[in-house]
Amino acid sequence: MTFGDGSKKQGAFVLASKGLTPGKLRGLQRISNPDGTLTMLALDQNNSVVDMAGKALRRAGEDRGATYEEVVEAKLDLMRGLATAASAVLIDPYYGAWSAVASGTIPPHVGLLLRLERTKYEMSKKGAPLATIEPGWGVEKAKRMGADGIKFLAQFEPTEPESADANFALVERVYEECKRHDLLLLLEAVAFPLDGETKQDASFLDRKAETVIETARMLSRYCDVYKAEFPGTLDRESDQQLEDNLQALDAVAERPWVLLSAGVDYDQYLEQVEMALRAGASGVLGGRAFWKEYFQQADAPARASFLTDVARRRLVDVDAQVRAHGSPWFARYGFTREDLNAVRAIEGWHFRYPGA
Repeated sequence: MTFGDGSKKQGAFVLASKGLTPGKLRGLQRISNPDGTLTMLALDQNNSVVDMAGKALRRAGEDRGATYEEVVEAKLDLMRGLATAASAVLIDPYYGAWSAVASGTIPPHVGLLLRLERTKYEMSKKGAPLATIEPGWGVEKAKRMGADGIKFLAQFEPTEPESADANFALVERVYEECKRHDLLLLLEAVAFPLDGETKQDASFLDRKAETVIETARMLSRYCDVYKAEFPGTLDRESDQQLEDNLQALDAVAERPWVLLSAGVDYDQYLEQVEMALRAGASGVLGGRAFWKEYFQQADAPARASFLTDVARRRLVDVDAQVRAHGSPWFARYGFTREDLNAVRAIEGWHFRYPGA
């Protein structure tokens, strides 16, 4: 007599050999769709939300900035309207995390991702941002409060040694700390202007794709999911060049990768997403492209209508694209769903599992 189907078993060490320890694997399961794709919503922005909320108040005749409580309520309202259409939600520790959990605004079946970095930077002599961790926050605290994973942003320019060296060292440190706590790490790396440039200058746009690709080559091994910028600019480079750039990004990415939105308009983001999915992306971690017009609505009923009729529909439509065309996260690790179903831990594995 036998129980279940143990005919095709393989040891759990095959997962550990790829860095998929129990906590990280459970994190991936929690933040993904049932098919292994990723439709993640970003609500971790602080500076841009404070700025948009302040502008909304001034349009309404109130000459002041948004209070802490108003920013919290705005984030919870966005989450309430959109979270159930996502596989996971990324929120910040300062305004969003505890309020979202305490109020039940993030549903139990949706993955919880928490931001690690501070959104205000010190700058190098060349005007390059130097990443730091949010004061009073850290990997251990995120693990303790039940996060399924943590997101860390390091702006990165391989040709600027001072900031690249400092940010690379911090990425390594965060990666090792997440390994120690067996917590999933999503790493985001973005290009930035130098020496007085703006993001609209030709000098920045000319090198952006190469920066995105080379940064992924250097950094994508130091995470479990890589959050990438679109490697190029729509309507500036040909579709063929953009497709080649995305294929190059996919070739160097050592982990499942998802596309960030960088605040572009939704129509542009949808086009970027469709191209990225064809190139091998596992999904999205998008924010303002879905919901930024929320702060342009005249009153609470208009904001509620926008969330229901526009922002949620955008997220649902992108989710459909992700599920239809995204590459499951486990494929990047060299597994099929059947491979994972066959994994079994051996008796006594817990003695070797690190911890107290």
